[in-house]
Amino acid sequence: MQIIRKGVELHALIDDWKAAGDSVAWVPTMGNLHAGHLSLVESAKRLAGRTVVSLFVNPFQFGPQEDFAAYPRTPEDDILKLDQAGVDLLFMPEASDVYPRAPEQMTFVEVPDLSHDLCGRFRPGHFRGVATVVLKLFNRIQPHWAVFGAKDYQQWLIVNRMVSELDLPLKLHLVATQREPDGLALSSRNAYLSAGEKARASQLYRCLQAAAGELEAGETDYRAIEDRQTDRLTAFGFEVDYFSVRQADDLSMPRPDARRLVILVAARLGKTRLIDNLIKG
Repeated sequence: MQIIRKGVELHALIDDWKAAGDSVAWVPTMGNLHAGHLSLVESAKRLAGRTVVSLFVNPFQFGPQEDFAAYPRTPEDDILKLDQAGVDLLFMPEASDVYPRAPEQMTFVEVPDLSHDLCGRFRPGHFRGVATVVLKLFNRIQPHWAVFGAKDYQQWLIVNRMVSELDLPLKLHLVATQREPDGLALSSRNAYLSAGEKARASQLYRCLQAAAGELEAGETDYRAIEDRQTDRLTAFGFEVDYFSVRQADDLSMPRPDARRLVILVAARLGKTRLIDNLIKG
């Protein structure tokens, strides 16, 4: 596996691959890799002849009171895992390479509407930071495919819309959320959980399953479903940002006859903010 830190070197290598007829699939990560990330890598390898993983902790998707400085960074372990997984190239840029200008001089990318609801309401500016860095890395790597995980479903829809509306020449691929045996979605932030908190954290997925069961039984009072599961999570010690049933294609409020829905949740357990979702239909 080759490791590159500068965009100029990256362009030269990928241009050589493309000249030789190779297709390229890209997996964006912020490191501290787990089995969920490696499932994205496996999907990328099936999609294309060459696999690129980026490892970059993006400062512009963290708010002033969030965990940028404390975000878990394990580069040596990440390099070993990616090498064993058969990745062709790891791109590990410095922040100064990705963002050469001061924040007040930068051009940002923002997808309206989708970016300001749900997680966007509780993390102002987060999705502007996500869209900006994803577009910059798209332009650096210029892959044929980009692979994302379903756990970050709102992010997936935002990136989809950006790719469509800016006419970016690549395809996106979504991979199902990978879970612990008890249902907890794999996440780098799970490392923040104490043993007792981790034992309770699976309630997040159980509440999603309970809400999905109500939908399957024909319940269309979505607010009642949301309230019941919010109360249940609160009783288990979660501080709930939202528990919401939405249209799966655009996160709009669902109609009673909606056929494809997504149930989304974000909640804090201790100091750890967890997100998860289930798609129905």
